[in-house]
Amino acid sequence: MLDTYRKLETPENIDLDIHIAGPLVRILAFTIDTLIRTGVQIALLIVLALLGKVGLALWLIITFVLEWFYPVLFEVLNQGQTPGKKAMNIAVVNDDSTPVSWSASIVRNFLRIVDFLPMGYITGLISMILNQDFKRIGDLAAGTVVVYRDQYKPAPKWPDSRSAPPPVALNLKQQRAMLSFVERQSTLTRERQQELANHLQPVFQHQNQEAVDYIVRIATWLRGGR
Repeated sequence: MLDTYRKLETPENIDLDIHIAGPLVRILAFTIDTLIRTGVQIALLIVLALLGKVGLALWLIITFVLEWFYPVLFEVLNQGQTPGKKAMNIAVVNDDSTPVSWSASIVRNFLRIVDFLPMGYITGLISMILNQDFKRIGDLAAGTVVVYRDQYKPAPKWPDSRSAPPPVALNLKQQRAMLSFVERQSTLTRERQQELANHLQPVFQHQNQEAVDYIVRIATWLRGGR
C-alpha cells in the first residue's frame, strides 16, 4: 500500500499526524475533475455554438479559464478540495499543514503542464513514485502536499498577542507544554485555562486571567514572535 502516515512538526513544535494520499487515489480524483470539466465544456459548446463565431470565441475563453483556474478556485475557497478530491476525501495543504494559499495553488496547478510531459502526466507520476510524500513537480515547487481529509487537522490559529521572554530558563519539554497550552486554548473553558495557568503562579507570579495572558506572551516569544 503506497499511502503512508507522517508526523509533522509545526513551527510551534506541535506534532500533527497526517495521512499522505498516494498516486492511485489522486489519479481517481483527477479523473473525476477531468470528467466534470469535460462535461461542462461539452454542454457549453452545444449552447454557445448557436451564436456562431462569437459563441466559439466565448467557449474557448471559458475553456481556458476552466482548465487553469478550476482547481485553483476550488482548492483555495473550498478547504483544499476540488469536487474530485472531495469525492475521494483528500485535500491539498501547505507543507506545514496550513490551508493552501493562492500563490501555492497557482504554482502547483500551472506547473501541471510540466507534470504532463512528455505525455499522459508521466513526469508527474514518476515524481510522485520517487518522492516519499508522493509530490508531483507542482507540489515540490509550491511547497504543498495532498493528504486524506479525515486525517488532516489544520494547524491551529495562533492568538494575536505581544511577546515576553520567560523569567526562567525552560527546557524543551516545558517549552512544548507552554506552546501546547496556547494551541489548545480554543478547546478549553476560561475557568479551565485559569486553573491550569495557576499551577505556574509560584514561578510566573501571576494568577487567573493574568497568568493565562502571561503564558500566551511567553509562548509567542518561544514561537519566534519577538
